[in-house]
Amino acid sequence: MKKMWMMSTLLGLLLVASVAMAEDPAWNEAGGEKNEAMDLEVDLENGRDVYEVCAACHLTEGWGTKEGTFPQLAGQHRLVAIKQLADIRALNRDNPTMYPFALPEAIGGPQALADVSAYIAQLPMNPDNGKGTGEEGSPEFEKGKALYLANCTECHGATGYGIEEKFYPRIQGQHYNYMLRQFEWIRDGKRRNANPDMVKQIAGFSDEDMRNVINYVTRIPVPEEDLAPSADWLNPDFD
Repeated sequence: MKKMWMMSTLLGLLLVASVAMAEDPAWNEAGGEKNEAMDLEVDLENGRDVYEVCAACHLTEGWGTKEGTFPQLAGQHRLVAIKQLADIRALNRDNPTMYPFALPEAIGGPQALADVSAYIAQLPMNPDNGKGTGEEGSPEFEKGKALYLANCTECHGATGYGIEEKFYPRIQGQHYNYMLRQFEWIRDGKRRNANPDMVKQIAGFSDEDMRNVINYVTRIPVPEEDLAPSADWLNPDFD
């Protein structure tokens, strides 16, 4: 019965999404739910309970998968997480895998968005994220560094920390394959909730440019205080 509900929900959402794609909504419009969630008082205990739904793919630690199928969520800015969840729910970001799990029927309303995003933000990050092939000092690394410093620091900062209040995500510590996929979708106009300034900024990037700059980003050090003590760390909330 549950599988039938999820399949029917997914098919319905995909139909609506196909219509929504033609409308090309503005990148920062997710309806009133986003704004409401941003202003709510956070309940971390409820955030932990809501996150149980997310843990099936993103793992209880919030680390996703190093090969990049699922991104690392741990340590992401609270407001960024709220915006992305609200965008998915408003069909402003295409993510069919997540649609059934992000719906109010699955996790709750704006309070759930506020709580789970706060829970995600305080999780320690994976000290061994998925990286590209170009080690520090290699030609790939140096080319990527030059591209990053010339094109990305205004929004993401020199360390990839982003700017929470402007919904610019923290990209340091993210997995290589996941970032590369998102970068390509943004460049090629396939991620509808992408910041249009970024779309313009990276429009001229070649595939090699993409690989080099993302390789560099994956090797930006994450502050030690934001990392789990080891790659074997387990989230005690789910013992």
